[in-house]
Amino acid sequence: MQPRGEDARVQYFVHSPVMPPLPPSASESPTSCLQGLSPRSGPAGARRGGLWGFVVLGLSVTLGLQNPLRAAPVDFSREVRPLLSKHCGECHGEAKQKGGLRLDHRSDVFKTGESGDLLIVPGKSGESGLLRRVLSEDADQRMPPKGRGLGADEAALLRRWIDEGAHWPDSGGASPSAPNRDKADWWSLKPVQASAPGAGSLDAFVDAALRRNGLVRSAEADRRTLLRRLSLVVHGLLPEPEAVEAFVRDPDPEAYLKRVEQYLASPHYGEKWAQHWLDAIGWGETHGFEINTPRPDAWPYRDYVIEAFNKDLPYPEFILHQIAGDTVSENRAMGFLMAKPALLPGQIGKDKESMDRARQDELNDMVSMTGGVFLGMTLQCARCHDHKFDPISQRDYYGLQAVFSGVRNGSRPAHEKYREPWAPELETLHAEVASATHDLLPFEPRAESGSSRGPVAIDRNLERFEPVRTSRLRFTLSRSANPAVPLQLEEIEVLSVNGQNVARASLGAQIAVAPDPNPVLLLHDGRYGERWTAPKGAPVSIEVTLSRAETVEALVWSLDRREQARPQDVFGGLAAEYRLEVQLEDGSWKCVASSETREKPDEKRSRFHPAPVAEADRSAQQRAWERIRSLEERTRKLLVHETVYAGVLAEPQKVFRLHRGDVTQVREEVVPSAIRKVGTSPLDSPLEWDASLSSRERRLALARWLGSERNPLTARVMVNRIWQHVFGEGLVSTPNDFGHQGAAPSHPELLDWLASEFMAHGWSVKHIERLLLVSAAFRQSSAPHAEGLAKDSENRLLWRYPPRRMDAESIRDTLLQAAGTLDTAMGGPGFLAFKPNSSGVRVYEPKEQFGVGDWRRMIYMTRIRVAQEGTFGAFDCPDFTQDVPRRQRSTTALQALNLFNSPFILEQAGYFAQRVERTAGGDPVRQVEVAFQRALQRNPGPAERECCQDLVRRHGLRALGRVLFNCSEMLLIP
Repeated sequence: MQPRGEDARVQYFVHSPVMPPLPPSASESPTSCLQGLSPRSGPAGARRGGLWGFVVLGLSVTLGLQNPLRAAPVDFSREVRPLLSKHCGECHGEAKQKGGLRLDHRSDVFKTGESGDLLIVPGKSGESGLLRRVLSEDADQRMPPKGRGLGADEAALLRRWIDEGAHWPDSGGASPSAPNRDKADWWSLKPVQASAPGAGSLDAFVDAALRRNGLVRSAEADRRTLLRRLSLVVHGLLPEPEAVEAFVRDPDPEAYLKRVEQYLASPHYGEKWAQHWLDAIGWGETHGFEINTPRPDAWPYRDYVIEAFNKDLPYPEFILHQIAGDTVSENRAMGFLMAKPALLPGQIGKDKESMDRARQDELNDMVSMTGGVFLGMTLQCARCHDHKFDPISQRDYYGLQAVFSGVRNGSRPAHEKYREPWAPELETLHAEVASATHDLLPFEPRAESGSSRGPVAIDRNLERFEPVRTSRLRFTLSRSANPAVPLQLEEIEVLSVNGQNVARASLGAQIAVAPDPNPVLLLHDGRYGERWTAPKGAPVSIEVTLSRAETVEALVWSLDRREQARPQDVFGGLAAEYRLEVQLEDGSWKCVASSETREKPDEKRSRFHPAPVAEADRSAQQRAWERIRSLEERTRKLLVHETVYAGVLAEPQKVFRLHRGDVTQVREEVVPSAIRKVGTSPLDSPLEWDASLSSRERRLALARWLGSERNPLTARVMVNRIWQHVFGEGLVSTPNDFGHQGAAPSHPELLDWLASEFMAHGWSVKHIERLLLVSAAFRQSSAPHAEGLAKDSENRLLWRYPPRRMDAESIRDTLLQAAGTLDTAMGGPGFLAFKPNSSGVRVYEPKEQFGVGDWRRMIYMTRIRVAQEGTFGAFDCPDFTQDVPRRQRSTTALQALNLFNSPFILEQAGYFAQRVERTAGGDPVRQVEVAFQRALQRNPGPAERECCQDLVRRHGLRALGRVLFNCSEMLLIP
């Protein structure tokens, strides 16, 4: 008799020819569900199996059984779970997890296995690693091992369950003692819940938590303390003594609220905020690693951040600018993606594997930084395997790599609106450089003279020839110094006999490149530093068409005129074989210069040197050369406005999941995507996007997802940063990790209330900061008391305002401010706190002598990686190689020594003494009063007055400055 019910249905799926085909490795397996249908292989066996399938189908219909083609779905609890428990539980259950794999938990089954394959891909049994291991021919790979394999009917059941979608109810754990933990079931991943605060402010939440623990808030701080606190927190600067006195005497009950608005509106607000933001993303202005060369055009990103916070840019717009600023004419902001260290070409191996590894590191930095700063998630943990704690799969990680796959480290032209102010001056300087170069020509041998000339150089090459009248020139490049490296050029200049560069685009000259049909403005736009890479293959012909016929006598061409790279990093792309021709009036072409008269390229002699000349000509040659160098130095200072280190953009490359993150173990291609288990799409569209999207479209889609109210993380993470900015520690003490391994919020309802306020008020950072600054929690005294210390020694409940030492930048800025030397000029390239160094490998030694240019706010100090500023670096200043979302605060002997004896402090103490003396004259009593007002915004007490007057009489005002600079009150946010 034929089996009935479920047994008949299983038999049908074991034997029916309409069953979906197995993977190639499984279809030939001894445990194949087709095994035994026929003693013979080949077409006959297939026909016999097909006949048996129809027989079974006919019997099912004849006996009135359920139509097997419309069988009921597999029941997980009754069919699949017992199967997994029977065959897999011994090695992959509650007691034992061989290979780290547990098959009785839903969250562990739907992840990547040791082989790098996804264990179960719902709806796709052929792509599921678990079924592949079950059906494997290899005895060492087959699971379960040692002859305990699944029967054909069991394998078919497992396969069918997967193809039906692998439904596994959340309650499908092995037992009550081993509950199934859903990684997505976590407080930070749930929708933001806005609780009513009761009293209408955040203090209701703080007070409620205090009451539950038998505590109350401290009394309000005095006005002098309060204004000093407000100024240091919001600006990182001291309030002026006159402003403090005016506030203390102001009878207006709204006086404090007015001061808050005043401080929020100041441009110093953005300077203080930028410091926190740059720490959080690990932004620096050198490449890092062993070479650590500068990125002279990285600073526009810092200026963007300052301006964005000062404008109170809505946070989703702030995100969009940094992810996809090229879509809204704000490419400075994309310096965010370039924040991390980067290997230079010479530091990467020439083999494909080395280059692939370097590219993976580059993409990982973009993904991890985006996850940490915007989402508070450690996305980089999914580079090699599914995240062990948070709901982030390997596919999610590589989906984000696909979003950024069209971005590479490098510089590109700044937007026109940032170049316009400097364009006229640059035009003048370029004209003067051309004139000075023309003055140098008489001392250089002509190309056609037959005399041997020096080797071609990467920074400039002077091709001097007999003057000839023409309107077209052709520069043909045949081979680079390293044939494996594409030819590169930076700039082409054609000098007329009157010393003018007539090839400038601004004069109407045009350039065409064959085989590239597109005009290449880059080669004659007058902007040194932007290299053009020739299309693959040689030769390359570059034709320059002048706006009119000119009498010309030289071509100047270069590869690294601004000397931005080490010679060995660019030398390979230098043209080693070339030919220069001019078109005569009769239409024929004449060769006027070529590489045949040059010495062989030499990497050790890669820079240009003027030709040897007679003694009588040396002075004139030297003057011409010095003038060129001087003009180019002035040009370099302006050219920093021309480019921005904000990434080189191209069309995205295909991205594949890598088994264990290994570039040699490539798996399936992935499409660009967001994190699938975090939030929803703001446009109700899928969270993974079409691979045909351009780089801009991919990044724009990600930016919109990040800035959506449906993403529960973005608002929570940012308001937590604002809280940390104001109170010193966030409600979540791990600001870049809101996952399972991060800290729980001290006030979860308050965090969600702030997040909802943030979104409801246009994602305004200033709105949230205003709420915090006017709160009673912020205005309370910082004095400790025994009850608070006993019940909450870490002050997580905020029973007092948390006093703390200022950060390194604020300490330095306030000392300069007290000394009267602080330069508050904003924006532009930063100052360097290290001695000049132009060697190939950069070793940064702190300065010991300082000038006016070194007295700007520390936010404008060039951020050198792996190098500490000589005096204030000891105050836990990061080395800018890693994200530092929350600085540590240490106390060391070196801090005290630096703050008392360093050259910088001795110098500023002298200026402080001069400032006090100018105000107070020679009276020691008045001098001590003025010194306290300038440094501490208060008058000295009786004991302080007496002691300090004696110090001034015996050792002078400079000694008093050193003492005040070192007192705790000077260094603390009260």
